[in-house]
Amino acid sequence: MAKQKADDLTMIQDIILNAKEAAQKEIDGNAEPEFTQKISWPVDCKVGPGLEGAIACETEIGYVNGSMGYLIYRGYDIFDLCAYSSFEEVSYLLLFGELPSKEELKEFKESLNEYRHLLDIKRLLMSFPLENMNPMAALRLGINFMRHKQTYRDQAEVVSKAESIATDEDSIAMETPPRGERKSIYEFRKKQYRRPKNVQAGLVGSEGVGSCIRLIAGLPTIVAAIARIRKGHLPIEPDTSLTLAGNFLYMLTGEKPTPLAERIMDICLILHADHGMNASTFAAMVVASTLSDVYSSVEAGVAALNGPLHGGANEQVLLMLNQIGSEANVEPWFAQMMKKKRKIMGFGHRVYKAYDPRARILGPLAKMISATTPELRDFFKIAQTLEKVVNKSFGKDKNIFPNVDYYSGLVYKALNIDHEIFTPIFAVSRVSGWCARVLEYLEKNRIFRPRAIYNGEFNKKYTPINKRK
Repeated sequence: MAKQKADDLTMIQDIILNAKEAAQKEIDGNAEPEFTQKISWPVDCKVGPGLEGAIACETEIGYVNGSMGYLIYRGYDIFDLCAYSSFEEVSYLLLFGELPSKEELKEFKESLNEYRHLLDIKRLLMSFPLENMNPMAALRLGINFMRHKQTYRDQAEVVSKAESIATDEDSIAMETPPRGERKSIYEFRKKQYRRPKNVQAGLVGSEGVGSCIRLIAGLPTIVAAIARIRKGHLPIEPDTSLTLAGNFLYMLTGEKPTPLAERIMDICLILHADHGMNASTFAAMVVASTLSDVYSSVEAGVAALNGPLHGGANEQVLLMLNQIGSEANVEPWFAQMMKKKRKIMGFGHRVYKAYDPRARILGPLAKMISATTPELRDFFKIAQTLEKVVNKSFGKDKNIFPNVDYYSGLVYKALNIDHEIFTPIFAVSRVSGWCARVLEYLEKNRIFRPRAIYNGEFNKKYTPINKRK
């Protein structure tokens, strides 16, 4: 058994390192200087609808290069993190900026273990008809319960006139003396979130890393509880002997995962932890910039993720593969889709014009784990054949390749996870990135306040209601 475990884990590591080697052969060019150097504010940039191209902030957390097809967290290549690291270690890296020592990682894991237990939250969730709710709506409800139970934000005496700053004010000094302050009175102090030990959660006026650790630990428990309650089962208490990924699978299925399943789930969480200024990350940062709390910020991220343009594509990929039905039907089905000008789910990306590095890892992992059952093998063969057909038609000319969603659904299905929980899993992982980005932005916070171009009318005369047509 021990030898089989070692062999499986070595095989996974080899798969990832081979994917890295293949990616490096295709990468041509360097990091984009306009997006990777220190800047002096204000900056000039070309902005499109939806703030496309706008520069909103500086970050040291993550970088995506779509034209070259690579992704880094805090300077570390995603391939190396998936090959050698764990989700707990990556979460620490995102929050604190450095890989932890053995003692720091031990302490961090102990905090996560402590905050996994959410009996009160699960009791509250069980009092709601979750079977009639979208799982993402139930997740937002669970986060709100966490906020209520773990902070004192909802108590009437918390918000007072003394705490209010001003409508549309910022947390940094906007004026120079004598009209303003040299240093912001409301800014977030580094010591409040740089060390994970004995940090309060939900501090009034700032959040601290304690709230972030509670959210990273708590979301897997909430999502697993939602999945079981929706099926009419009782939630399962966490097993602190397991990793975060392993424990998540255990709470979902009721069975302790194999080392292979645990490691693959761990890699999936690493891959989804951060991805630049995407819509859900931006939503979380906008809410935080008002000096709201991190729970509300994460809830905003979940709400953004719920939109079909952001989350849920991996679920649609499985439905698509099921519709195709067989490997032999791939080309006729694809021809029909092209004739009808329909989108092929799981292909193309707003950022990537090269092969998504996350898909490079998930593809071979899907092949490996799908080998366990005939049904999954057939699904993978359909997916693999469709990828070849799409790449032949669009790959070189239009730079359309599989994205992270194309193979992740197959992996989750092989892990015995129901398709309606796929998008909540995204949140279980991305909460680390949301929290890290929120904390970083709040160091030099400025409330988000873009302008809109008004193209309406002027000088219209008011008509009393009895004279209107």
